[in-house]
Amino acid sequence: MEKSMNKKRLWNFTEGEVSDRVTLHVCSSTKKIVCRTYDIHDPKSSAKPADWKYQNGLSTSWLSLECTVHINIHIPLSTTSVSYTLEKNAKNGLARWAKQIENGVYLINGQVRAEDCDLLEGQKKSSKGSTQAVSQSFDVRVLTQLLLNSDHRSTATVQICSGSVNLKGAVKCRAYIHSSKPKVKDAVQAVKRDILNTVADRCEILFEDLLLNEIPEKKDSEKEFHILPHRVFVPIPGSTVMLCDYKFGDESAEEIRDHFIEMLDHRIQTEDLEIAEEINTAFMSSSMNTEPSLDNTDDEQPKEPIKTTVVLKIQQNIGMITAFAVAALAAGISFHYFSD
Repeated sequence: MEKSMNKKRLWNFTEGEVSDRVTLHVCSSTKKIVCRTYDIHDPKSSAKPADWKYQNGLSTSWLSLECTVHINIHIPLSTTSVSYTLEKNAKNGLARWAKQIENGVYLINGQVRAEDCDLLEGQKKSSKGSTQAVSQSFDVRVLTQLLLNSDHRSTATVQICSGSVNLKGAVKCRAYIHSSKPKVKDAVQAVKRDILNTVADRCEILFEDLLLNEIPEKKDSEKEFHILPHRVFVPIPGSTVMLCDYKFGDESAEEIRDHFIEMLDHRIQTEDLEIAEEINTAFMSSSMNTEPSLDNTDDEQPKEPIKTTVVLKIQQNIGMITAFAVAALAAGISFHYFSD
């Protein structure tokens, strides 16, 4: 499973990160519970038994980190190799964008904070000495570099392409971190991974849908616009954490609710669904002759901006037009006066 997930992952584990993963097996008939751990960095590792115990309030002690990231990613579709599928091209294009996300500056509640600082530093504490962090949310903003540093050298690459994919829109991201002495670097890492995971997942879902519902080939000059799946959140019973899934525009809230019920085996109301209000578009062009753009999804749309531009130019030059009219009128009166 880890090997399959690693193929589409846009981020790497850090050196000091814990590589053990816990599995909990519950037998429905005997009610016996078995806990084991696996080292995901070692494919040959065997399951190790682990002790576990119940702890009150553990599921509610999570901090929420929320941010909205505006993306505009251009992905060329290479023709240098037959094995370069749409999915592989997309991963290569997303990998370049992922570097910008990894190297970005992250503002937590509008402030840049040192990585080793406590995330809850300065927060009020209760009488028991524990920080009041239940249902607490942090606003995170991402600043990415537009230009490379002067000491950075880059080279242009000529690539033979049959088309391109443009991803554009606003992506809602939400990550969670436990409230037990969290560090700023842990919060930033959680947000980074959620940003990269949700964009990669949406692309994978969309491309799979396009392959399943493949339509006859279009002309090279034609362009296709597709709406990326929207993100849907639902609360996990007894916890402040929300589970995430995705929906296409033609899927109803009832269908998504039934999907969650099947996954969680818990009754969920339609009102519990939180559908993120996002504008995400995938623009696919089969020819590189024209400059790809997502600003106009209809061939008739450019007419209105052109008309507006003409009106604006007339308004900007109205003074000159008025002066010209006054001068012409004065010349006509003078000519008539001298003729008499």
